[in-house]
Amino acid sequence: MINIFRNSTHFKGNKIGIALCVLVLVLSCTEEKKLSHSDPINWERKSKALPVNDSLINGSSYLSIYSAIYDGTEKTLHHLTATASMRNVSNTDTIYILKAEYYNTKGDLIRTYFNKPIFLKPLETIEIVIDQDDKYGGTGANFVFDWAVKANNHEPIFEAVMISTTGQQGISFTTRGIKL
Repeated sequence: MINIFRNSTHFKGNKIGIALCVLVLVLSCTEEKKLSHSDPINWERKSKALPVNDSLINGSSYLSIYSAIYDGTEKTLHHLTATASMRNVSNTDTIYILKAEYYNTKGDLIRTYFNKPIFLKPLETIEIVIDQDDKYGGTGANFVFDWAVKANNHEPIFEAVMISTTGQQGISFTTRGIKL
């Protein structure tokens, strides 16, 4: 009878040990979370060479992004999800966004989303999403967009929406780009 009890306890101990090993393996093999900012849409699909026979006017716009804001004190940050929208406000003509560069608070280039022309059909909007977990930008992040439009056409509009929720509290606000 005592041997049966010993064997039963030994068997339970082995089961627990195996379960712990499997748990450690599963937790250690989890894939690192990918941030959606890396390729929110297929930029290659939107890529298009600039028309050579059209006289295009080039410009640049600046858009402030707050991927983090101070919360309570200068030492506590509240991280936000930011959506940067690129909008073609023309209802007749395609516009071109030549480059989208994302900079951090110190003015260092973090990433270039694309550096060859992409097109936006009339009234089309495309976005770049900066995930709440993306802490590279900081409190003073920004974008610089280079663009081209036909003469006498509206220039694109660049807007950002920042949002976060914690429990039952939510915060959201917007910024609008300016022409450089």
